[in-house]
Amino acid sequence: MSSPEMGGRPDFTVERTADDLEAVFDVPVRVSVVLGRTKMPVANLLKLDTGMVVELDRQVGEAVEIYVNDRLVARGEIVLVENRLGVTMTEIIKPQ
Repeated sequence: MSSPEMGGRPDFTVERTADDLEAVFDVPVRVSVVLGRTKMPVANLLKLDTGMVVELDRQVGEAVEIYVNDRLVARGEIVLVENRLGVTMTEIIKPQ
């Protein structure tokens, strides 16, 4: 049996539940989903109007990027739920 006094780790584990995170439930985070990107001159940007189409660098069905506080955390797919757009996560990105 190892002990913290001897430089080892204790031989016990602590069970964690969602209740343990209650202190952070009200912390605001910004979630962004990137459908695609494009580059255009400012002159073209100023000419955009309702109903105009902007071509993005992604194909239909290609994964979108999900950011939390400007950090890429996942990739996912756009879904339609009761006439509203949503995102389902398909891949979690591990920090490097």
